[in-house]
Amino acid sequence: MTTVDQSLETTVSLPSLGDSVEECTVTRWLKKPGDRVEHDEPLLEIATDKVDTEIPAPCSGTLTRIIADENDLVPIGAALAVITHAGHETPSETPLPSRTIVADAAEAPTAAVTEKLPPIRRTIARRMLESLQVSAQLTTVVEVDLSAVSRLRGDHKDEFLSRTGVKLSFLPFFAKAALDALPPHRMLNASLNTEVTEVTYHSGCHLGIAVEGPKGLMVPVIRDAHAMGIAQLAGAIADVADKVRSATISVDELNGGTFTITNTGSRGALFDTPIINQPQTGILGTGAVVERLVPVRDDTGAFRIEARPMAYLSISYDHRIVDGADAAGFLGTVKQHLERGFTAADLAG
Repeated sequence: MTTVDQSLETTVSLPSLGDSVEECTVTRWLKKPGDRVEHDEPLLEIATDKVDTEIPAPCSGTLTRIIADENDLVPIGAALAVITHAGHETPSETPLPSRTIVADAAEAPTAAVTEKLPPIRRTIARRMLESLQVSAQLTTVVEVDLSAVSRLRGDHKDEFLSRTGVKLSFLPFFAKAALDALPPHRMLNASLNTEVTEVTYHSGCHLGIAVEGPKGLMVPVIRDAHAMGIAQLAGAIADVADKVRSATISVDELNGGTFTITNTGSRGALFDTPIINQPQTGILGTGAVVERLVPVRDDTGAFRIEARPMAYLSISYDHRIVDGADAAGFLGTVKQHLERGFTAADLAG
């Protein structure tokens, strides 16, 4: 039996991860009992309903005991492990759970694989189902002619990249048009309480941007997006997307959104029917920008056929507070902003 001087032990506890986070799931231990750890070295990975992150070692020493096993759900402040400051102990190994694969031995070469669903995927599944269960969701779609935006983008994208270090995609134009359309359509920048007795209309917009990361879909939030121009939006979108994809996004950066945009067109989808990010009342889906042959009326009133860059925009909305006319009116305003276009001055800043 190993004798350990209790005064040389440090208990690793789960730190606060944001005001709205009360518990998390231990997803992976990066060290095993008996391993040497250094101060601030990543010790384990955890997952909340918003983000995956690492917990660093609070001190240097030897990891002598793991208290919370992988897949355990632990509350904030709970003990996770024990680190001993002395190096002469020889702790016994604490086995870590491993992935279990079950297959019929007779069909081993072609058998299916029964992997455990990752915590972040379980959270996404739960939230999507809850969203559909708690609100009446409908989707409205319009088609937008992006000729003006496409010309401006084509003329300035190289200079914009050189000046800002950010590629100028169509997304910040979509975002700006939506943000400018929200004030006259405030029911789409709102939230309902759980009892459906009170609605909060937000004076500004904290814009959520759906981003596909290595561990699943996340929605980082751009604070006070309503006050930003296209250049600022482009930089902010690139920044939060990089953080999601590099797994450096914080919990606080995933909370507090009032309206969300999901750019499914980045994967070639023409349009979809996105699910609302509760407790918001609307989510805008932006489809792929594609060249289509469309009829255009000239100054004489005659029609001609032209190839134009076109895209579908969809708005999924909570029909408990948003009527179909409200949703169509919002999309109509977004369409007007995009088809009227922007100027080079809008790309400054």
